[in-house]
Amino acid sequence: MTWWERGSIYEIYPRSFQDSDGDGVGDLRGITARLPYVRRLGVDAIWLTPIYESPQADFGYDITDHTAIDPRYGTLADFDALVARAHELDLKVLLDYVPNHTSHEHPWFAERRDFYYWRDEPNNWRAVFGGSAWERVGDEYYLHTYLREQPDLNWRNPEVRAAMLDVLRFWIDRGVDGFRVDAMRQLLKDPEWRDNPPNPDWDGVKEYDSLLPVHSADLDEVQELVAEIRGTIGDRLMVAEVYAPVERLVRYYGERGRGAQLPFNFHLITTPWEPEAIAELVERYEAALPEGGWPNWVLGNHDRGRVASRVGVAQARVAATLLLTLRGTPTLYYGDEIGMTDVPVHRFDPDGRDPERTPMQWTRDGGFTTGEPWLPYGDLGVNVEDDPPILRLYRALLALRRGIEGPYRTLHAGDGVLAYARGEHHAVALNLTGEPRPLPVRGEVLLTTHLDGGGGDRLRADEGVVLRI
Repeated sequence: MTWWERGSIYEIYPRSFQDSDGDGVGDLRGITARLPYVRRLGVDAIWLTPIYESPQADFGYDITDHTAIDPRYGTLADFDALVARAHELDLKVLLDYVPNHTSHEHPWFAERRDFYYWRDEPNNWRAVFGGSAWERVGDEYYLHTYLREQPDLNWRNPEVRAAMLDVLRFWIDRGVDGFRVDAMRQLLKDPEWRDNPPNPDWDGVKEYDSLLPVHSADLDEVQELVAEIRGTIGDRLMVAEVYAPVERLVRYYGERGRGAQLPFNFHLITTPWEPEAIAELVERYEAALPEGGWPNWVLGNHDRGRVASRVGVAQARVAATLLLTLRGTPTLYYGDEIGMTDVPVHRFDPDGRDPERTPMQWTRDGGFTTGEPWLPYGDLGVNVEDDPPILRLYRALLALRRGIEGPYRTLHAGDGVLAYARGEHHAVALNLTGEPRPLPVRGEVLLTTHLDGGGGDRLRADEGVVLRI
C-alpha cells in the first residue's frame, strides 16, 4: 500500500495555526514549530491552504504569483525549512494548487488577455459567492466563477496549460509530496457559452444553486485536464476538490494512473446525522468506486462549519470514530481534534466562513500569538494544553486504524445506531443519539469514545466503540 492509503491527512489553515512574529497572523515558521505536535497526533501528511503571494481578497485563493510566498507567511527559505523539518518527522507536505483562476492583480490579467475569458455579452451564469459570474470592463465582460477579483483562466489556451503546469514543477522541485487541486471541476467551460438551466429543486437560499451548472462546471472534457495535471504530478499525491454527486465524483479517478488518487469525498458533511443515511451513503460510494479506486472521507474543512458545531459537542467523538474507521483515507481539519466549534464572527470572509477559520487554541490563554489574533478565539476551555479527552481519542484512533483492514459491511443501521464490520476481525458501533442503546454486535472492546472499558451489552449515550470480533 502507498503512504496515503495507509495514512491520514491534516489540513492546516496557515493564517490560523501558529503566529511566530506577533502580528496576529499565522505563518510558516509557526507551522514548522508546531510540526512535532502534528507528528504526535499520528497523521501522515499536512495540507497547507494557499501560502502564495496574494492581495487576500479570498485569503490566498486569489494569487498574484504562484511561485512566491506571501510575505505575511514568510519566505521561500521558510518554506524550504518547513519541508525539511516535516520530512525529518516523516510527514508529507501537500500544497494547495489553484488552477481555475488568479487574482485580477496578477500581471497576466493586464498583459495576457488571452489567458482569461472575455465576451461582449454575458450569459446567465452565476458566481459561487453570488451575483453574475461576469464583470464588466469597458465594453467587455470577463468571467469569474468566484469573486470578481478572481478572473478564470482559459485552460483552452495551450500557453495557460504550459504556464500552470510549470507551477507544479516548481514546487515539486522544492520537495513537496503532492497537491490538493482547487475547483477541479470548473477548469473548462462550454465553448458555446450556453445559459445554464434553472434548478427545479432550488431551495431559494444560495443564488448559485438556482441554476444547474451543466455548462460551467464538470464538463466531460475536464477529465483530459485531470489526466494532464496528474501526468505532471506523477506518483506524488493528487487530491482533487470536487463537489459533485457520488456517481460524477468517481469519474475523477480516471483511468488507473491518469486521474486523481483521491477525488475529495465531501458527502459526509451534508448527509443527515442518522445511521440509515450514513450507511446508504457509504454503500453507494463503495459500489460506485472504479476498480482500484481508493475511498476517502472528509468531515470538516475551511469552507464548512466545524464538526462539533454541526453534530453537537457530545457527538464530536462519535464523528471522529466514524471518520477514522471507515475504509479509506481520512482528512482532518485543524482544531477538530480538540473539539473546537464555530465562533460567531463575520469580519473578513466574503462567503461567511470566518467562524470555522479561527485560531488554533494551544493553551488556556490561546497560545496562537503574542499579539492580537486576526480572528477571535472561541471558548478557551477547549485547548491542546489541557489534553482533552477528544484529543486523546483522536491519537488512539489514528494509531488503532493502522491495524484495521478489509472491506466495509453494514451490520446494523436503525434506532439511532450504526454498526459496521471492517474485514473479518473488526467492527464499529456508533450511538448517534443522546440515549443508551443496545449494542448490536459482540466482541472485545478495543476502544470506546469514553476512553474506558465500555458499557457492556449497551452503548451509552453519545458513545462509539471499536471491537475485535
